[in-house]
Amino acid sequence: MAATHTGDTVRGREQGAAYCQQMRLLLERVGERWSLLAVIALRAQALRFNALRRELQGISPRMLARTLKALERDGLVSRTVHPTVPPQVDYALTALGRSLLQPVDALLHWADEHREAMDAARRDFDAREAVAAAT
Repeated sequence: MAATHTGDTVRGREQGAAYCQQMRLLLERVGERWSLLAVIALRAQALRFNALRRELQGISPRMLARTLKALERDGLVSRTVHPTVPPQVDYALTALGRSLLQPVDALLHWADEHREAMDAARRDFDAREAVAAAT
């Protein structure tokens, strides 16, 4: 099975390849590790760059800047520059970004409900792989 949109929705059948391309790009954006975590981190309030970086432990400044720029381009995050010296910049979810929280919460709920089953599946798989490697 290919990892592309199959056109099984009414809109997909009507719009074809262009629609599939748009859906792929959208899913890539929200599926990126740092994009999704940034949206979650911004759910409660606007944050400055370094506060957001502390919230997203492990992200490099360069990757955070790239992620925020991409989220801003997609209309999910707004960037507000305050005229201070040095300039202060706040990042916040837009209305569009806030609308993403419902499906994100559903995904987090699903992950929490299935975490133990997935851990068990990983252990079983790793055990089978270890036996296969030893033979």
